[in-house]
Amino acid sequence: MTTTNAESGTNVHEVAEGIFRINTPVPPSIIPGGFSFNQYLLVNDEPLLFHTGPRKMFPLVSEAVASVLPVESLRHIALSHFEADECGSLNEWLAIAPQAQPLCGRVAALVSVDDVADRPARALGDGEVLALGGHSLKWLDAPHLPHGWETGYLFEENTRTLLCGDLFTQPGRGESPVTEDDILGPSEAFREKMDYFSHSKNAPALLERLAMTEPTTLACMHGSVWKGDGAALLGALSDELSRD
Repeated sequence: MTTTNAESGTNVHEVAEGIFRINTPVPPSIIPGGFSFNQYLLVNDEPLLFHTGPRKMFPLVSEAVASVLPVESLRHIALSHFEADECGSLNEWLAIAPQAQPLCGRVAALVSVDDVADRPARALGDGEVLALGGHSLKWLDAPHLPHGWETGYLFEENTRTLLCGDLFTQPGRGESPVTEDDILGPSEAFREKMDYFSHSKNAPALLERLAMTEPTTLACMHGSVWKGDGAALLGALSDELSRD
C-alpha cells in the first residue's frame, strides 16, 4: 500500500491484476466511527476510473491516480449511479483527461449524465461488454439496488472482480485494503443505523443475477475489498434483505 497524501491518508493498493483501490479515510471527528471513500483505477490500453469521489476530494484522488499513470491518459470515467461520491468531480476529470468520456448505463445517461457532463456519455446497455485491452467489463443493470433507478455494476471478467458500488458498505476507515473476513455483518449493522436500501421487490432477482457472474473479488465503494466466494456472499445479502 502506498500513501499518496500524508495529511489525508489517501492511499493506493493493487487489489487485483491491474486494478487499484484508491482509498481516502474519513476520521471519526467528521463521521462518527470513521468512514472511507474508494475509487478503482483499471490500468490497461484504455484506462478507466470507477467513481470520481466527491468534488472536494478531486485533488486527493487525482494525486493518487497520478502515482499510477498519467491522469491525461484516462479514457473512461465510470459510475454506478448518479451521486456526488460517484461522480461529483466528473467534469474536473474530463477537463484534465481530454480523451476521456463518462461511462454509465443508458438510464443514467438519459436522466442525468448527458445534461451535467461536459462531454456526452458512453452509455452501456444491459449485458454489454466493453473491452479495454487487458480488462473486459460487462455492464449489469441493477435498478434500485441498493438505490437509484439508474444503478448498474461493472464486472471485470478476467479477474472476476465485481465493482459493486454501495453494496456491502462497511463502517470504519477501510484500513485493510483487502480482507477475507466477514463484511456482511458490519455492512448490515451499518445499514440498520442508516438504511440506504430502496427495498425493491426485484432485489433478490438482481442479486441472483450478480451472483451468476461468480465473482471472487468484490470491490466495495466504502471499506475493504473482499476476496472469496462472491456468489455465496451475494446470496447471503439477499437472505438478509428478505427478512426486512
